[in-house]
Amino acid sequence: MTALAEWQNFYVIMGSSAGALIGLQFVVLALISNLPNLRREAAAGATFATPTIVHFGAVLFLAGIMTAPWHAIAPVAIAWAAGGVVGVLYALLTMRRLLRQSAYRPQFEDWLFHAVLPLLAYAVLIAAARCAYAQRRGEFAFFCVAATTLLLLLIGIHNAWDTVTYHVFSKR
Repeated sequence: MTALAEWQNFYVIMGSSAGALIGLQFVVLALISNLPNLRREAAAGATFATPTIVHFGAVLFLAGIMTAPWHAIAPVAIAWAAGGVVGVLYALLTMRRLLRQSAYRPQFEDWLFHAVLPLLAYAVLIAAARCAYAQRRGEFAFFCVAATTLLLLLIGIHNAWDTVTYHVFSKR
């Protein structure tokens, strides 16, 4: 499909970045795993660290979808929609975890980068899928998916950095 081929370089870069950052996140978490761990901090890990891996994984998922040799837009749109629905549900779960964990009181920036922006990104992915599936505004849908991919990558980078700086500067 010609329209998807035009986006291959973008998604190769996004997918490679997400894969490398997933690996780096695992290295960082392994390095900080020697710090004392309290039971209530385990819930904070599920709230703050796991979503970072999920968002990097979503970028990798989108990059894989967008570089596959599709012959029609409908299966691509269905994959976008499925990823968007799973992402929205996961963002809602993360919001619930933000409210329930007690190791750290979330600030505005935490709500923005762990709840609001991911929810927005996954909702845009669903909207792009709907546009593409209905074969309306196809080019706009491709730009929406690209924006979602880039936003999720940037959210992941921000959240990974935030986690590392918290552990380095606050936990020592």
